[in-house]
Amino acid sequence: MKLDVITAKGTKAGTVDAPDELFAVVPNTAVLHQVVTAQLAHKRAGSHSTKTRAEVAGGGAKPWRQKGTGRARHGSIRSPQWRGGGIAHGPKPRDYSQRTPKKMVRLALQSALSDRASDGRVKVIDSWGIDEPRTKDAVALLISLGLRPKGERAPRVLLVLDRKERATWLSFRNLGTRVQIVVPEELNAYDIILSDWVVFSTTTLETTISTFSTAGSRPKAAERAPDGDGANPAKGSGANARGRGTPARSE
Repeated sequence: MKLDVITAKGTKAGTVDAPDELFAVVPNTAVLHQVVTAQLAHKRAGSHSTKTRAEVAGGGAKPWRQKGTGRARHGSIRSPQWRGGGIAHGPKPRDYSQRTPKKMVRLALQSALSDRASDGRVKVIDSWGIDEPRTKDAVALLISLGLRPKGERAPRVLLVLDRKERATWLSFRNLGTRVQIVVPEELNAYDIILSDWVVFSTTTLETTISTFSTAGSRPKAAERAPDGDGANPAKGSGANARGRGTPARSE
């Protein structure tokens, strides 16, 4: 598909070809939900912990005798029903991370990008036009792109910046949680669906395509050297299997 390229002033500067496998697939909501759930689960520390009745200090003596008091029988004041007692079936430290296949992660990213592209919420800018770190220039750039409407709450914007664009990075980082910055290699489905707009530069778009596109990231198959008759020496028989010059073991 083709994406419009705009300038820092908001005027159209041309178009750029984007692969359909990244920006024009049918979103798989089931895979997208599973990948986002796994990503959020991976952020959990899992350090929660409660004490059972065996771990709470005290409660070693029986509070009163078994019979004759008229009260319910108890063996410890650290039972779960007592105030200050242990917690029954409480949380313990655990690992919440989930293993997600790489193909699912790639499909979720393709689904998220395609969803934003189908709604026309992907912008490509030819140059950021920021030479020195200034937050005022960053705000002016968002206004010219139509991403900071007056009188309305600012939409969530995901900016895909290159690591070398230091001035642009420093200019946008002070704009709060409504503007998020990510490098192309760390682009993920959760950040995309969390944002209303995704803004690339022509440089970061090329990096994204080369990183996540199947045609751009697939390694070339190594050429195999000819083996004469095509037999694998490691799987040979007789002298080849035992090694050349090694005599056969006699019974």
